Amino acid sequence: MSLKKSIRLIILVLLIDQISKIYIKTHFALHESVDVFSWFKIYFIENDGMAWGTKISDFTSFISDRSAKTILTVFRVIAIFGIGYWLYDATKKKSSSILILAIALIFSGALGNIIDSVFYGVLFGDSMGQVASFMPEVGGYDSLLHGRVVDMLYFPLVEIDFPEWFPFYGGKRFNFFEPVFNIADMAISTGFIMLIVFNKQAFSKKPI
Repeated sequence: MSLKKSIRLIILVLLIDQISKIYIKTHFALHESVDVFSWFKIYFIENDGMAWGTKISDFTSFISDRSAKTILTVFRVIAIFGIGYWLYDATKKKSSSILILAIALIFSGALGNIIDSVFYGVLFGDSMGQVASFMPEVGGYDSLLHGRVVDMLYFPLVEIDFPEWFPFYGGKRFNFFEPVFNIADMAISTGFIMLIVFNKQAFSKKPI
């Protein structure tokens, strides 16, 4: 797989990711949802941290949420340069198509979420209780590097209310699959799964 094909794939994933996020941001209020099927919903949330909404400040009491957000965004920007070089190096060395495809997916997904983190706070108004406006006259909901990642894909395949007598989880609701994610997350996950499942083929010295 050539570098040109990789770039085309990255642009395609980025376009789908950003168009879907911009549409949700400008048509849904925060936590608004639409049932597509019984097992699939469009559910708008914003993620301020890492995977599953985790924050650096969850592990370090001496770092504020705002400082942690800045650190995370800067780290993501640095990481994307590393992934980009990995992709360039893999295509230059004519590595396996599986490896190049996986890296391209990871790169496109990471870049898609970085765009949210870096720019969305400046480009969009607040979504709490209202539909956000694009480039509001009063300014965005936050400053540069403090944007929140837009998530909207929700697959509650199984929802069970545990009876009160059930140990530990009595009276609680169990959702599978509970996380809400976006196209960029799908690209990153697919890339990593490819590297794990097709590890031998991906890192084979012979082009595949």
